Order: sequence, then C-alpha cells, then structure tokens
Amino acid sequence: MSHPQLNHGKIIESAFTAPRWARNRHIQTIWPRFFQKRLPLKFSMERLALPDDDFVDLAWGPKPKKLTGLVTLFHGLEGNIRSHYANDLMAILSTNGWQVVMMHYRGCSGVPNKLPRAYHSGETEDPSHFLDVLHKRFPSIPKVAVGFSLGGNMLLKLLGENPAQKWLKAAVAVSAPLKLSECAQSINQGFSRVYQKYLLGSMKATLKKKMEYIDYRRLIQLKPSDLNDITSFQHFDQKVTAPLHGFADAEDYYEKSSAFHYLSAIHCPTLILHSIDDPFMNHLIIPSEENLAKEVTIELSDRGGHVGFMQGSMASPSVWLHKRIKRFVERYLPIETEVNR
Repeated sequence: MSHPQLNHGKIIESAFTAPRWARNRHIQTIWPRFFQKRLPLKFSMERLALPDDDFVDLAWGPKPKKLTGLVTLFHGLEGNIRSHYANDLMAILSTNGWQVVMMHYRGCSGVPNKLPRAYHSGETEDPSHFLDVLHKRFPSIPKVAVGFSLGGNMLLKLLGENPAQKWLKAAVAVSAPLKLSECAQSINQGFSRVYQKYLLGSMKATLKKKMEYIDYRRLIQLKPSDLNDITSFQHFDQKVTAPLHGFADAEDYYEKSSAFHYLSAIHCPTLILHSIDDPFMNHLIIPSEENLAKEVTIELSDRGGHVGFMQGSMASPSVWLHKRIKRFVERYLPIETEVNR
C-alpha cells in the first residue's frame, strides 16, 4: 500500500471491467480495430518541415469556436489518423473548446519521407520539434498529450528526457511497451505472432517502397528481396532499425529506447493505462512503484488487451478508454461551457 508521504508514484487498480463476451485479450485487441464502427471525423492535413529537410504530416481535428486547450496525439507502430484509437479519440476530444492534432511519424501518413531514416520507439527529436512549434503557435494555450503503444513509450521517454519541459501540463500513455526487449519476445509467441506478421508486413512494404528511390545498401546491407526473410521484430530491429538509427544492435536499441528507464524522471502529471493481459507484452514490463516519479500513476486492469478496453454488449459495444482519457484531460484543460459561448 502506498503511503502519501513516499516520494514515488502509484500503481492503482483500474475501474475497467471486461464484459463476458470480451474477456479474451485477442477479442479486446481485434474488435476495436476491425469491428467497432468509426466515429465520423473531419480533419485537415498540414505538412511540417523538419530541421533536417525531411517532413512529418499533422492531422488537425475540427477547429473549435473558442480555443481553450490543445490535445496532441501520438499514434502507435504503423498507425495513422485513421487508426481506430486516433480517429475516435480525436472525434471525442474535439469538443469543450479543445483543438486536437496528431503528428504522423515519418512515412506514416501515406507519403514516404525523403531520408533513409524512419521512426522508432525511442525517437523523440521529431516530436520535440513538433511540440516546440505548437508552443510557439499557441504559447498561452494549455496542452495535454496522449500516446498509444509505441507512441506511449516515446512520449514517456520524451518527458523523462525533458523533466523541466514547458510543452505539456499532463500526459497519458496507453498500452506502452515499456521494456522493448520483453515485448519483442512476447509478440513472437503463440497467436501474438499474427499481430507481428501484420505490422511487419506494413513496415517491410514501406521500406521496399523507399528502396526504389534511396540506395540503402551501405546503410543496412540488405536488398529488397532480403526483407522477405525477416519474420520477427527482433530480426527487423537487428537488420534495419538499429543500423539505420545509430544503434549497435537490436538489444542496444531496446535498452536505450525503453521508457521504463525514464519513468523516475517525469515531472508532469502522467497517467499510464495498461492491461496485464496485453498480447504484445508480458508482466515483466510493469514497473514497481519505486520506479515511478511521484507524478506518475499506472492504472492496471486484469483484462483489456492492447489498446482495447471494450465495454458494453456485443450489440452495442463502447470503448471505456475514450471516456477515461477524456475524464483525465478535463482535469488539466479548461472547458468551454454553454454559458460563455
């Protein structure tokens, strides 16, 4: 039990309970992606130039009549604005006077980026630049960030690297792979290999497309045909991610990019939502309270899958995650009420 005077964060039990039809972790993970109806959303795209002459694409949600707060979203591996969690959360949070914006990582908006490098779980330079731009454009508007999966790990690492940051008032990380080495092993076992194959297929297709106009031979010693032999994240990270982004090997990349090591340095209120049955991970990625800065709270549920947290009936399902995140954001961003409209 945590004592209020202790100088570390808390791990608390989540209020989420899975309905009988969605107690299986794979149903929780797959349902929102393939079966849950997307909420209607209108967004606009902006191309943001980066210091190294590359670019990232920003998806801006509906513009509020009176801007009271800004929410930034960071998607997961191979995600984009049409990913179920990004589309629906942007739609839900584009109320109360909040402007929502999501940064696509390099090459994730459907347009290949210019340089050989891509993005990875620990890449915080592009998000830092993006947050700098937002701070300059909206200096007096309070901001909260939400990161999903890879984006959650990245966001936590970013906050730990910059404990004195002025960008954000608070942050949420959902289903974050806090120990990348453990996650690479877990997703290479049993049914979880289905997710790995799906995501790897997307990553390899993107790289093959870029190989048509960039010579990668000196950088990663691979031909396009060699990518067909890569069947696991660990193999991809060893052959592609590590050499392309300056790491000695996959383990070096995992060690230096895992947010687990940065959780004790975070100074802004941060909520980590995690399910113990997440099929991308195992229980070893969950830190102890002593690993957490006092501003960090982990909300643990027994069930929920990976970025799942489905509730309701099968005929009328709903996503608990959206309501929980909105409730958290409301604590830190002003709400435009009917009275002052």
